[in-house]
Amino acid sequence: MGNRFFQISAFFFFYFALIGVYVIFLPKILQNIGYTPLQIGLIFSIAPLMRFITPFFFLKHFSLSTRVLHLALAGMLITIPLFYLTIAHFIPFALTNILYGITSGLVLPYMETYALEKLQKEYYGRSRLYGSIGFIVVALLLARLLEENSIGLHFIALTILLSSFFAYLLSGDRSHFTETARPAKNRFNLQSHWPLWMSIFLMQVGFGAFYSFFTIYESEHGLSLEMISYLWTFSVVCEILLFYFQARFLQFSLYGIIQFTIFITVVRWLLLYLFADSLGMLFLSQSLHAFSFALYHTATLSYLNTLYREKKLAAQFYYGIGFGLGGFFGSILAGYAYGPHLFLVSACVTLLAFLVLRFNQQRV
Repeated sequence: MGNRFFQISAFFFFYFALIGVYVIFLPKILQNIGYTPLQIGLIFSIAPLMRFITPFFFLKHFSLSTRVLHLALAGMLITIPLFYLTIAHFIPFALTNILYGITSGLVLPYMETYALEKLQKEYYGRSRLYGSIGFIVVALLLARLLEENSIGLHFIALTILLSSFFAYLLSGDRSHFTETARPAKNRFNLQSHWPLWMSIFLMQVGFGAFYSFFTIYESEHGLSLEMISYLWTFSVVCEILLFYFQARFLQFSLYGIIQFTIFITVVRWLLLYLFADSLGMLFLSQSLHAFSFALYHTATLSYLNTLYREKKLAAQFYYGIGFGLGGFFGSILAGYAYGPHLFLVSACVTLLAFLVLRFNQQRV
């Protein structure tokens, strides 16, 4: 298992380093170029929307095969020159993000389900935490090195290249990356568990403000880019600790854990709304990322694995409906709601995600 663990961990490291550049520094780069808050919100809504649309093609028209994964990896590599060529112009850059959203949205669910299958819950978290380390490394490095916008693009290119390389190495395991035929009477069904899918969607709508505007929001409250990178880093350190020790939490009801982590996220957004100028409260808010991302993520993926036989497709829809459709509307909503009440709006949306599950549990 040693070599496989290394390759999976390396993929997570570079893929989430890429996410770190994208969510922490790209908004600031776009602002420097002259993009408006609404344009930034639109740009960050495009890739999530593609992640939502893509899984529907795999219900009837395509299978999740090795060939599809390789095509997705090739598409990610094509985005490298496109990021450089199009970033100065809104519409071409939006088209580049369409391709990035489709291809990156295909690759990650393959790797997540592969890691859960091969490493099991006990070791999945210890591998997945390397993604958090990659996120930290890029946050700390770029905060010091981002003197020119092109440096951020260089980091995007490097992390796309290396994450694609390790994903390609892992795709050689045909026991996982070859899709078997689906019996007609057991077709994948979203409606049978619609409260869970609705909650997943609303949870990520609430995250839209954080992923698209946290750096800008705190910059306007007087924090330096370096201090903001420390806040991002601290949240990921907490996430890493949770990933490492999460096995003991997962012994409890997964459905109950999901509800708990959503409620904690409501508290997190309220802290950002009420104490945007308080460094101590900001660090407290960021510490809750351990629950609102790490524990929520593993509990939800694990719970979906108990509900559906088609685990890769369930993971595709988890990313598509949550990080895809939820991220799309979350970015749009954040672009319109940007201002002093931004994270109050996020808290209200996330509270709805909690209530959907709570009322469904009482009904059952």
